[in-house]
Amino acid sequence: MIQLLRRTTVTFILGLSSFHASAATETNPTAVVDRAELALFGKTLHAEVDMAITTPSWSRTVSLAVRMDRPGKSFLRVLAPAKDAGISSLRIETEMWNYIPAIERTIKIPPSLMLQPWLGSDFTNDDLVKESSLVNDYTHKMLETPNPQGSGQYVVEALPKPNAAVVWGKVIYSVRADFVPLKLQFFDERGQLVRSLIYSDVRRLDGRDVPTRWEMTPSDKPGKFTVITVKGAQYDRPIDTGVFSLRNLTKKD
Repeated sequence: MIQLLRRTTVTFILGLSSFHASAATETNPTAVVDRAELALFGKTLHAEVDMAITTPSWSRTVSLAVRMDRPGKSFLRVLAPAKDAGISSLRIETEMWNYIPAIERTIKIPPSLMLQPWLGSDFTNDDLVKESSLVNDYTHKMLETPNPQGSGQYVVEALPKPNAAVVWGKVIYSVRADFVPLKLQFFDERGQLVRSLIYSDVRRLDGRDVPTRWEMTPSDKPGKFTVITVKGAQYDRPIDTGVFSLRNLTKKD
């Protein structure tokens, strides 16, 4: 009986310790951002996506292959339509290149152009290759947490670190209680909302719940928005190092 009580007590203490450790992690704002980003991209990512660009006067859709080895390497290639096929982007740490097959030219992207639109979309070069990091380039403050029953959401305010090479004056990240991202809001240095990224249509992909619709909408351009639809994804699988090379950037499939 004494041994049983001892085992029960030990089990209770270990369980209580585990609960407190988990709770401490879940209420740490930086940990929430990290877990949300990990839910989206994993440690490595193989994905096929469609990007639909809509404006008041025209619209177009491109299909992309995406490869990421976080945090330092990203590769994208346009698969369709035929006139854009082969356009590719590569990032290795802080350097980025775009390849334009129509002119057979590789262009190195300077830091000053990382916030330029990618292929006319509302996503920037930086967005597509994740050059800046919401985890490492910002300090975080918790604005809202889920209730004890697990409903509600985390809301985290991210402010840029003094020497971080980022343009946003503030980012607000809304995350579901199970760490599935819901919304990102980007503000300028004056506190004005510049654009919003809404995550929706959560589906089961490769064993995890992932928002498969990502809609980026600028605040000052009515009727303009870009939607990324994730068609398929694999997470945490090895990626050949040759993928992240200048040679692969110009490779013809």
